[in-house]
Amino acid sequence: MESRKNVTYFVLLGLTQNPKEQKVLFVLFLLFYILTVMGNLLIVVTVAVSKALGSPMYFFLANLSFMDVIYSSVISPTLISDLFFGENTISFKLCMIQLFTEHFFGGSEIFLLLAMAYDRYVAICKPLHYLVIMRQWVCVVLMVVSWVGGFLHSVIQLSTIYGLPFCGPNIIDHFACDMYPLLKLVCTDIYVTGLLVVANGGMICTVVFLLLLISYGVIWNSLKNLSQEGRRKALQTCGSHITVVVLFFVPCIFMYARPARTFPIDKLVSVFYTVITPMLNPLIYTLRNSEMTNAMKKLWRRKVTSDRN
Repeated sequence: MESRKNVTYFVLLGLTQNPKEQKVLFVLFLLFYILTVMGNLLIVVTVAVSKALGSPMYFFLANLSFMDVIYSSVISPTLISDLFFGENTISFKLCMIQLFTEHFFGGSEIFLLLAMAYDRYVAICKPLHYLVIMRQWVCVVLMVVSWVGGFLHSVIQLSTIYGLPFCGPNIIDHFACDMYPLLKLVCTDIYVTGLLVVANGGMICTVVFLLLLISYGVIWNSLKNLSQEGRRKALQTCGSHITVVVLFFVPCIFMYARPARTFPIDKLVSVFYTVITPMLNPLIYTLRNSEMTNAMKKLWRRKVTSDRN
């Protein structure tokens, strides 16, 4: 513990050291972050005020959007600030807080996507029992389990790395504090620690991803029992969810279901699932969802009418 105290802050190398590239990326990521916050908050507000969106599917979707706002806010503001000011230092304590928060909301989102898949399975495969099975208290329990699962995952990640000795250097070749870039700076053997990270991060991502694939395989097989219109609606809803699942889990598996090593492509992959995916989720869930788009239009007309009055 005394050796760990030798490192009181870390230097983040960020995405690039080129001043011109930093300016371009600053504008780009600022735009991404604004779109992410506005798009996801729009979904949260629309679901909250629209009586037509009272089904469990939209309850989970609103919570997913809320998670995306917080999840992207853990990384994006720091990244944007660093690109603008060139201040790429972060204290040890803030680094650990960032690590904990990132894995808390990221882990919660993993379990929430599994709950959303279960909701779609019940809606398509057991439509007559849907309202009985997916009662309000069941949805709340699934939501709480998602938050608790993310919390436990994050606590294990933080406890795995917090007590390790960081003797120096303190330069992180990344734009944020994450497990493998930090483990690279530890001045002790990290073989066992690396296995714990894979078990707690990579294993969770892989197992949940396989469960999701199995559930959608069952759903796909049951589509033959639906009418053409029912099959079309089911494919639209499930297609959106599968797209989000692939965009989230494939980078997650690549980053954590492997030995504790870093690769040059890690920064690009991290940008994808921490910045790009939360921005795309609102588009994926709304563009082909007529109920959501109609509710947003009604919300907009209501706002315009109230402003005129």
